[in-house]
Amino acid sequence: MTQSAAQPTVPLQHRRMSPEDAVRSVRAFADQMASRRSVRDFSTDPVPETVIETAVRAAASAPSGANIQPWRFVVVTSPQHKRRLRLAAEAEEREFYRRRAGAEWLDAIAPIGTDWRKPFLETAPAVIVVFEVHRGPNTPKPYYVKESVGIAVGILLAALHHAGLATLAHTPSPMRFLNRVCDRPPEERPYLVIPVGYPATDARVPDLSRKPLSEVMVRR
Repeated sequence: MTQSAAQPTVPLQHRRMSPEDAVRSVRAFADQMASRRSVRDFSTDPVPETVIETAVRAAASAPSGANIQPWRFVVVTSPQHKRRLRLAAEAEEREFYRRRAGAEWLDAIAPIGTDWRKPFLETAPAVIVVFEVHRGPNTPKPYYVKESVGIAVGILLAALHHAGLATLAHTPSPMRFLNRVCDRPPEERPYLVIPVGYPATDARVPDLSRKPLSEVMVRR
């Protein structure tokens, strides 16, 4: 056991599973996550606030460089703020699709059928805007920011899916308008926009397949 003079330690709370239980548990999790899809058609039915808060709490448990925890989760639920968010995002996206997007990118997303219109930012009952927190007047210098925030977002998406909610990882381009819309200081940099809710009863998603394990995992 090691003990740092600068950082006190506590006993690790850990429950070791039997190999059989571990396999059953991880298979159940993998099967559940395999059903996760990016959804753009949301029901307007409200989502319990506690579900969102608990999912964010799970995300905030992610590891981070030097334990700086360089993330901020802005939960937007009021119709007025969601409307403002949608209008600002569509203004940027309209310019992106018309002028800034390259032909290669447009060809890549053509099968999905997306364009500058983003109604899900208004119909979803909640939108979580994730920010990276950099050094500022009241915030320390972070380390491995994108890696840390990326891990936190992965946990957030998994937690929301585990709660039976649909999500979408949306990245308007550029995203700096989100500081103004969400009233965040300049040291917070937009990372991702996540509409959250129940899927609409008639929601449809592209018929996509995922790469087999043999293509994504290498043994040595």
